[in-house]
Amino acid sequence: MGGNDQFFLNLAMAAGKAGADPCLGIAGSTMVATMARNGTEFGIRVAGLGDRWFTAEVNVPRGLYFPGFGPEDANPDIGDSAIVETIGLGGFAMAASPSVVRFVGAGGLADAIRITEEMAEICLGEHPHFRMPTLDERGTPVGIDVCRVVETGIAPLINTGIAGRIPGTGQIGAGVVRAPLACFEAALAALVSETDPRNG
Repeated sequence: MGGNDQFFLNLAMAAGKAGADPCLGIAGSTMVATMARNGTEFGIRVAGLGDRWFTAEVNVPRGLYFPGFGPEDANPDIGDSAIVETIGLGGFAMAASPSVVRFVGAGGLADAIRITEEMAEICLGEHPHFRMPTLDERGTPVGIDVCRVVETGIAPLINTGIAGRIPGTGQIGAGVVRAPLACFEAALAALVSETDPRNG
């Protein structure tokens, strides 16, 4: 535990899923309850649509690479850690940790604040407990709204490790990746269809 800087991520992911899953099944809700990716597809679940998944082709991260590796060695994004962005951490809380912004190659403090403020544009509110000293104790943006994502064209930004495209290579860097807009557009279309009185 002491020798692995990423150990807490395992706990954060489990806590994030436990906190977000109870939102599934809230009729009419446009809030994203799950984001995940498997190296091929990116998927979301929306509170008002229960266990239905909406998927699109996953993007390739951009960031900093370990010595000996470059963008040509990268696999499309993979992993379960996007659940932490879903609950207001990770890329959404960049302003709270400028050192992470540099680690993933996304700039400095001004860039971190810009990213967090951009994510606030697609969220329903601020987290009551995850506070950011760099922004006068504002809460991190939380509650991704599919309507706002589609309306603004702002895709959620995720902090991620970059995996090698050759099996067995493991992590070759760290960076950021955007969720594909197509899955949010599909989810919104499904929500509209479900709430249309002409559909019974």
